[in-house]
Amino acid sequence: MSYEVKQSVDTYELFTLIDTESNSSVTVCPERGGIAISCILGGVELFYLEKATLLDPTANIRGGNPILFPICGQLMEGRYEWEGTEYTMRNHGVARNRPWEVVSTTGDGEASITLRLRSDASTRDEFPWDFELLFTYALVGGELYIRQTYSNLSDSAMPYYAGFHPYFRSESKDIVYGTDASQFLDYNDNIVKDVQGEIVLTGLKESVALLDATVPHISFPGPDGSGKVTLRYSDAFRYVVLWQVNGSPFVCVEPWMALNGELNRKDELPMLTAGSKQQLELSIALEK
Repeated sequence: MSYEVKQSVDTYELFTLIDTESNSSVTVCPERGGIAISCILGGVELFYLEKATLLDPTANIRGGNPILFPICGQLMEGRYEWEGTEYTMRNHGVARNRPWEVVSTTGDGEASITLRLRSDASTRDEFPWDFELLFTYALVGGELYIRQTYSNLSDSAMPYYAGFHPYFRSESKDIVYGTDASQFLDYNDNIVKDVQGEIVLTGLKESVALLDATVPHISFPGPDGSGKVTLRYSDAFRYVVLWQVNGSPFVCVEPWMALNGELNRKDELPMLTAGSKQQLELSIALEK
C-alpha cells in the first residue's frame, strides 16, 4: 500500500498520514487544536516544533501549523464589541486551544484524516456564534492538502477571518519570496514598504504582512537547501503574514483572510450568512 494512517501515543494521541511512495508523512494531534505537528515531504521535515510547548496543555504551541479561527492575530487589549456587548478573545481565536474530534481516517487513494470542532458554551463566551469546522488533512502524491469547511450554525451572519500559522524550518530570516505582492505592512513601525528582493526579518520583533498579492500562492527556499516550498491557497486568504523569533531557526509564512485587529475595525470583515458554509483549501508542497 502506498497510503496508510497510523495511530500512536506520545502524551496525546497522534495520527500519522503516510505516503510511502513519495517518502512523505504528516502527523496530526487532534487534542491540541487539531494541529499538524510534522510535515515531512520527500524525506524532508518542513516544520519546526518546540515539543515542550506541545506537551504542556497550558502552553500555546510554538511550531507545527496552528489553526487560526475565528480571528487571525490580536485584538485591541484582547477585546472586541459586537452589537453593544464586549467580548474577550485570546490571540488567534478559539480553535487552536481546544480538542478536535476525529471523524474519519482513510488510506484509500490518499492518506487522510478528517477532524471536527463544534461550538460549545466555552467558545460562546469568547465568540457568541454557533459553528462547525471540518478539516481534512490529506497526503496525496507527496503533497499536503488541508481542505476546510466553515459552517455558520447560527441564525445571524457570523464574522470570521481564519488562517494558518505554519512554522517552517529556516536558518535564514531574510528571504526572497516567490510572490507578486509589491508592498508589505511592517508592524514594527506601521509603515507600508515596497517589496524589493529579500524581505529582511532579522531582528524584528513584530510581523510583516504582504498586502497586495493577486496570485494565491507563495514560495520560498526549503530547509537545508532542500528545494522550494510552495503554499497554494484559496482566494479568501488575501494576506500572507511573515514572522520570526530571534535565535530560533524558523520563519512563519501565514495565509490570513484579514489583517490583525479586523474584528475591532470592521472595515473589510468577512461575514458568513446564517446557515451557510464556506469551503477553502491550503496545500503545501516541496519541489526539489
